[in-house]
Amino acid sequence: MSSLTRRLAVAIGVAQALAYATTYYIPATMVGVIAASLHLSPTLLLGGFSWSLLVAGLCAPRVGRAIDRHGGRPMLIAAALVTSLGLLLLAAASGAVLWYVAWSVLGVGMAMGLYDAAFSTIGRLLGQDARPAIVGVTLLGGFASTVGWPTGTFLVAHLGWRAALLVFAAVQLGVILPITLRWVPPIAPQDAASAKAAPGHAGVAPAPLAGGRRAAFILLAVYFTLRAAIFSIISVHALTLLARLGMSPAGAVFTASLIGPAQVGARVLDWKFARGLNPLVTSWLGAALLPIGFAALIGGAPPAVFALAYGMSNGILTISRGTLPMHLFGPEGYATLLGRLALPNLLAQAAAPTLLAPLIGTLPASWTFAGLLGVSVLVSLCLVPLRR
Repeated sequence: MSSLTRRLAVAIGVAQALAYATTYYIPATMVGVIAASLHLSPTLLLGGFSWSLLVAGLCAPRVGRAIDRHGGRPMLIAAALVTSLGLLLLAAASGAVLWYVAWSVLGVGMAMGLYDAAFSTIGRLLGQDARPAIVGVTLLGGFASTVGWPTGTFLVAHLGWRAALLVFAAVQLGVILPITLRWVPPIAPQDAASAKAAPGHAGVAPAPLAGGRRAAFILLAVYFTLRAAIFSIISVHALTLLARLGMSPAGAVFTASLIGPAQVGARVLDWKFARGLNPLVTSWLGAALLPIGFAALIGGAPPAVFALAYGMSNGILTISRGTLPMHLFGPEGYATLLGRLALPNLLAQAAAPTLLAPLIGTLPASWTFAGLLGVSVLVSLCLVPLRR
């Protein structure tokens, strides 16, 4: 592993863990307290987060194109500034209007600064050699919940939610921004010059998506989008569904708590043992683990089997989001392709838990898991025809 690869993995990985901790985990740790403080419905406040995902999805293709043209460093710098502004607006919110304005700004910042932008930055710098750095970033980024949940809860309890958000804004400006300025290099001057002279090279624009390339892109988009929908459904409804299977509240929480370590464990295994494997092979393995987990739960296996299989599948999925498009389509226009893939992905994350909530609330939990099993099998088949 080169020094640049190692530097990018550590710097961007730490920044990603902090970026997710100070954005994605705000609803889980603060919405109840904020709802009581502002005398607003928690559902209304959670809608702001869903709205931010929609905004991020709509911004993602433009972010990808900008990274292809100019490299990722300017985008990651701007992301820290925009996200800190969104957090300051959130801290100042006294009603629903400013709350949604703040989440709109945060949606733009998240599109500019979270995983897809980070992967695009690495791909723009390293090309086909990006995989080790991407795996390293996902490994460190997997600790976001370890940082976000306890830190957010502690700050709200001891300082109040407005001060907690000010601390998060300070993390963006005082930690993430300096990391990006110090450790993420710009694209080389000759790279930028060749990009202007020869569009379509040096990562500026992807080759036309026609014929087999278009079919491969559609299959990949369907796979990532439906997997994102499943992930968001489980993230929001897991405790309720497990409890309706007959588990005690403590048992449901324990089972769900295994998912995070399983995600990190899968990334460690990939880091140590799968560097030489074809990214398509590791993606197949990760995809297969998802229906195995659902089938184990429905079949009466210990719930921990489901949590471990599901978590490991998600851990590999995050790596695949960065490595599989590079493997299939090459480095040219890599960031643009990631932006296009991120749009339906983020829209699915925003919409699926809410749209399916009435159905999940009325069907037996075993039926819901059986439905997710069927979808996971079908969506895994999207990877079978893919070739480089």
